[in-house]
Amino acid sequence: MEKNIQNISRRSFVKGIGLASGGLILACNSNIFPEDKNPIRGDFTSFTPNVFIQLDSDGLVTLIASRSEMGNGVRTSITSIIADEMEADWSKVIIKQGTGDSKYGDQNTDGSRSVRYLFTTMRKLGASTKAILIAAAAQQWEVPVVECHAEKHFIHHSSGKKIGFGALVDIAKTIEIPENAPLKATKDFKYIGKHLPSVDAKDYVSGRAIFGLDFRIPNMKFAAMRRCPSTFGSVQSVNKIKASAIKGVETIIEIPRVATAFGTLGGVAVIASNTWAAFKGKDALEIVWDMGKNGNYNSKTYMDSLTKNVHKQGKVAKDRGSIQKAFEESVQTIESTFQLPHLAHTPMEVPNATAWVQGDTCEVWAPIQ
Repeated sequence: MEKNIQNISRRSFVKGIGLASGGLILACNSNIFPEDKNPIRGDFTSFTPNVFIQLDSDGLVTLIASRSEMGNGVRTSITSIIADEMEADWSKVIIKQGTGDSKYGDQNTDGSRSVRYLFTTMRKLGASTKAILIAAAAQQWEVPVVECHAEKHFIHHSSGKKIGFGALVDIAKTIEIPENAPLKATKDFKYIGKHLPSVDAKDYVSGRAIFGLDFRIPNMKFAAMRRCPSTFGSVQSVNKIKASAIKGVETIIEIPRVATAFGTLGGVAVIASNTWAAFKGKDALEIVWDMGKNGNYNSKTYMDSLTKNVHKQGKVAKDRGSIQKAFEESVQTIESTFQLPHLAHTPMEVPNATAWVQGDTCEVWAPIQ
């Protein structure tokens, strides 16, 4: 798959950096979170070398996690890669969740691929930022760059003097992003491959974490759906009288199936002023289903067909050594049969989404991949 970069300013930056599936905007001169200038922190200026990193003059570093956090620690792992190459002090790092935006490249989160796909890219982003800060310190001290190095949020000079990252923001903004900043040797990793507590674990166990189901907006309505018990089945008829009579139920809508990959299977949605009314309304619907082609599906019959087919010649994906010879020369042969039922995708947080429609726009918040 081709890995592309879309550069928007400040030179052609790190031509070799890219993200699988989609472009990545790397250069950015504005504050990543202008709405987040909290007066509690006071006035500060910011250096934003790319859309994943922001360094403020007070020394705090904001890093963007562009993939969805599903409990496997991706918000910690992706950002720690940047921090490691950047030589940032982890205690001075703030993690922000990236919104859905093409400037972050492919944000699809599945297949345990986030770190594998982003590893080199995040390293290069951190390394280039570190190189800029080293160059900024050398410029301020009027010394050669080779006499300076970064370590734990400071730039050090061979003479022994040092300067914090935050103090270099103004000069750093004037320095061009290097095209080929050197990466660390793996033996020098401080965070990568080391024990690093999840940035979210404390909020999880204390109940402070905000999940999709916790989201609220003014005048919000709640919906619950009844779906056909047979996959790809459809609504033949629906009696809404009992459901409509339940206090809090506002409207009932039939949702057609969207026949595309990952498209909705359809059903009947009950929209109410609160979740309890939505659930009770859903249960009160009287629906006649068209069970469709899977109406007579039987798991045991399907498993029996798989068992028969497993003895047929399959497609060879890799052929190494001689299996037949191994069997013939073996002293003992152990035979076992393993069967698994259909595996449901059952996350701890049930599927949900909040949509806010205003005029011809719709803003969506959803804990999705």
